[in-house]
Amino acid sequence: MNGVSWRAEGTAHGPQGKVHSRAPGLTGRRSVSGENEKVLVLNPGTTSTKFGIFTRAGEEMVRNIHHGDDEIERFRGRPMLDRLEYRAGLIEAALVEAGYGSDGEWLGMGGGASHPSRKDKSAARVGHPHWAAVAGRGGLLPPMECGTYLVDDAMVEELRRARRGEHASNLGAVLALRFAGAAGVNAYIVDPVTVDEWQNCARLSGSPLIERISIGHWLNTKAVARRYARGVGRRYEEMRLIVVHMGSGITVSAHRGGRMIDSNSIEEGPFGPDRTGSLPVRGLIKLCLSGKLTETQLDRHVFGDGGLFAYLGTRDLREVEQRMDAGDERAEAVVEAMIYQIGKETGAMAAVLRGGVNGGKVDAVLVTGGMAHSERMVKKLRGYVDWIAPIAVYPGEDELRALAEGVFRVLDGEEEAKRMERSSS
Repeated sequence: MNGVSWRAEGTAHGPQGKVHSRAPGLTGRRSVSGENEKVLVLNPGTTSTKFGIFTRAGEEMVRNIHHGDDEIERFRGRPMLDRLEYRAGLIEAALVEAGYGSDGEWLGMGGGASHPSRKDKSAARVGHPHWAAVAGRGGLLPPMECGTYLVDDAMVEELRRARRGEHASNLGAVLALRFAGAAGVNAYIVDPVTVDEWQNCARLSGSPLIERISIGHWLNTKAVARRYARGVGRRYEEMRLIVVHMGSGITVSAHRGGRMIDSNSIEEGPFGPDRTGSLPVRGLIKLCLSGKLTETQLDRHVFGDGGLFAYLGTRDLREVEQRMDAGDERAEAVVEAMIYQIGKETGAMAAVLRGGVNGGKVDAVLVTGGMAHSERMVKKLRGYVDWIAPIAVYPGEDELRALAEGVFRVLDGEEEAKRMERSSS
């Protein structure tokens, strides 16, 4: 079954080998301005689709559509974009229920993504009063520098081909384009998971056969870094920051000069609630060749059934803490090891920022993600990293807000939208 929950409240050079360009003209869509402008933001996940409407003052409405096992099973083994019409229909119904538009208004153009280049674009309601732009979560795209990108044919084709993998986030840009086309406005993505601003020395793994790859929680990470800089009255571009994202995966990143110059990727670093992080290489080779696990099972073990789940049988940190409170020494030891590894990775990023030609003092360590809600976890981490710099905590993952902020930076002229060029690979 499907359930809906909601609440309402008032260019620098790109990374090596990566291409992007500024987006001249932005497809000729209407430009609107004003304090009451609204942006629709969409964040599709595996088991839920979160979306909301934001103004410059903040959140106006947020909903979370939950997708049950029966729905997930319905699309199992099919390309991710096969879910487009289904998810779009659920979002439209929820928008209508919330008083934004009427039945058929948003999907009335029919037949796939409502792209500005389509011949029937005259059907779009130019000047529609509901929002000034639409933003979607960026998916598994080619590596690119951070920023707000216009969704266009090249991006949609890249997501359709899914050469870098199938993931629910691949729906974000296409859904955004679907609703933007109906409203006669531009669609954007902001800081996708494949943002890559690493310095060149960070790319070498130790083997020319395997290059390190930048994939992580960059939307929330970048947003938290910018938010902290604003809060202390400084520019993000002039600060040296370490951002520790503690969610289902753990990513620790070093920021200097407005760029994220190094980090662990989703397949490296500390273990988390259900991911193994880095593993001893020889032990992993032996496991791969042992015949005990198929490739699919092994992939699931390191990315879905590892970490806390592998040791304790649960991914739920609240349950783990309850067991710790009850005197479970095994749970205590596993959590301590996880925090130890996070602290060690944070220390490594401090070395990244201190060293080199442009090295210097770290300005702050920013802790974010779902586990940052736990005072116990944050206290344990402080014990490892408070020597580095002052610590600021931003619990949770405010990705909808981050998407909206990226679009408003473009609408306000603070940032120029970029366009992803077609990949030749």
